[in-house]
Amino acid sequence: MTTDDYKRLLHNWPHDPGVYRFLDAEDRVLYVGKAKNLKNRLASYFSNTKDMAYKTRVMVKHASRIEMTLVGSEVDALLLESTLIKRFQPPYNVMLKDGKSYTYLCIKNEPFPRVFLTRRVIRDGSSYFGPYTSKQRVETILGLIRQLFPLRTCNLSLTQENIAKRKFKVCLEYHIKNCQGPCEAFETAAAYGEKIEHIKNMLRGNFGPVKRHFQQLMAHHAERMEFEKAQLIKDRLLAFEDYQGKSTVVSTTIRDVDVFSIASDEKNAYVNYIKVVNGAIINTWTQEMVKNLDDDEAELLAFVLPEIRERFQSIAPEVIVPMDVPVADTTVTVTVPKIGDKKKLLELSEKNVHFFLLQKKKEEASAAGKQTSAERILRTLQSDLQMADVPLHIECFDNSNMQGSYPVSSCVVFRNAKPSKSDYRHYNVKTVVGPNDFATMEEVVFRRYKRLLAEGQTLPQLIIIDGGKGQLSAAVKSLEALGIRMRDERGMRNEGTGMKGDSGSLVPHPSSLVPEVTVVGIAKRLEEIFFPGDSVPLYINKKSESLKLIQQARNEAHRFAITFHRNQRSKDFTKTELEDIPGIGTKTADKLLKHFGSVKKMREASAEEVEAAIGKGAAEKVAKYFRAEEVGEV
Repeated sequence: MTTDDYKRLLHNWPHDPGVYRFLDAEDRVLYVGKAKNLKNRLASYFSNTKDMAYKTRVMVKHASRIEMTLVGSEVDALLLESTLIKRFQPPYNVMLKDGKSYTYLCIKNEPFPRVFLTRRVIRDGSSYFGPYTSKQRVETILGLIRQLFPLRTCNLSLTQENIAKRKFKVCLEYHIKNCQGPCEAFETAAAYGEKIEHIKNMLRGNFGPVKRHFQQLMAHHAERMEFEKAQLIKDRLLAFEDYQGKSTVVSTTIRDVDVFSIASDEKNAYVNYIKVVNGAIINTWTQEMVKNLDDDEAELLAFVLPEIRERFQSIAPEVIVPMDVPVADTTVTVTVPKIGDKKKLLELSEKNVHFFLLQKKKEEASAAGKQTSAERILRTLQSDLQMADVPLHIECFDNSNMQGSYPVSSCVVFRNAKPSKSDYRHYNVKTVVGPNDFATMEEVVFRRYKRLLAEGQTLPQLIIIDGGKGQLSAAVKSLEALGIRMRDERGMRNEGTGMKGDSGSLVPHPSSLVPEVTVVGIAKRLEEIFFPGDSVPLYINKKSESLKLIQQARNEAHRFAITFHRNQRSKDFTKTELEDIPGIGTKTADKLLKHFGSVKKMREASAEEVEAAIGKGAAEKVAKYFRAEEVGEV
């Protein structure tokens, strides 16, 4: 896809948070990125390409398409991005390829549980909360917990038997009131467990049971005129409320599952698939299907579910679906969730499949609107020029020279009212000497259509010549020589007589095998349209879309010719004297200049030095040229 293709799709992209993936033609993931606003982020890749880093421009150039996954928040986008980068190892995600895992808060499964930070999730019955995207934020949460609920931080085995035997002594944490001494039975297991339940409620976002505790504590400090302590607790609580949250893209309560959702319209159905491994989303996919008359969504989902699982080599023991679906594999559990983490995963899948359906409808509507617009313009042009066929294929010619030097011509091609730049051609004029615009046009038009006929390619329905009657007559002369049928006057046909060979003789060409073309010339001053054999020009309304299309083709041909003309002049200005030596080409001349630095130093060099640089045969040609130059024979 080109940049223009991407820009045409931009208006269909959402403003939601999510993760996007650039893929190449072989469906290899090139880059994974996250965005708070997908549309704005993706638009940045195609708006300021000049200011973009070189690596990013190369990545966009090699990308074939873009996939995206919608999520609920910017934090979820960050987590999913990290998971997908570790899964696919994209070549352009250098900084995140070896990134660390997520941070969790762990409540250890042990007597008098500890609460601490960890990056490892161990299935030992402990409770894990997270993941958190910022270690600094989760440290703030842990500091608040320890301030509000004094807990032990040691790793002693505080069994009732060990405590009864008085194996342990209180440490400094007890004396500075950070711990209440369960190691010496100064705190009961029941009281400690009540604090742990308060902490779990906080981490789950259930502030109801503990909010009163905070308020009472702040009120207690306020009554004692300890306003700084009260404000500190309030600030930390607000920070905790801002940063704590449950992610839908990573879960510690879900292991390996496949999530499916479906959406459909009258003709097609779309099934979204989310693959979850070890509680993290590692892949997403949306499958498109064509519906039959009596297919319902349950049947379609049952049909495609095993196909997708096989494609992604999934061995997940559970599938999450929005409805009861029969599954042939009896070892697989089918779940239709109503609440909880699995329900949130299903809602995420449904959000993506409905977005995919909406995007498809927008693309179809956009394509239909563009097609209608192009068809309308071309039919108007057909009517204005009284053509027999709709001009789906248009070609326009223009010449450029500087007082007869460096004469060049251009041919631009429009298909379906849009430039087809891969079909553009430019020509160095070969047979014309001096500033002869008419002869130049005759040569170039002849060369263009002689080649198309020889290669069996289709001819355009409309040929536009940039110029008045003279240039138009020159073009018609070449077309007649090639036996191409034209309309001399508006609506009148000219059959053509034959095709000239290279020697100028006529070569028979059956006109019935050559399609009919319309040829017009456009004069710049008054935008007059001339037809062959008609002295009265046609004036099209200046606001007409058909005239604007002709002008666009004319301006594009002029731009293309001028650019090529300037390149040829620049190339000639940088030409070295050495290239005038018979038998010495550009590469050999470059070798001499790189070796000696200048023509003057090369003249002063010995024959052996020149021979060592370019070989004996080329050195003899150079020496012969300079000897002839010295005696005035050059």
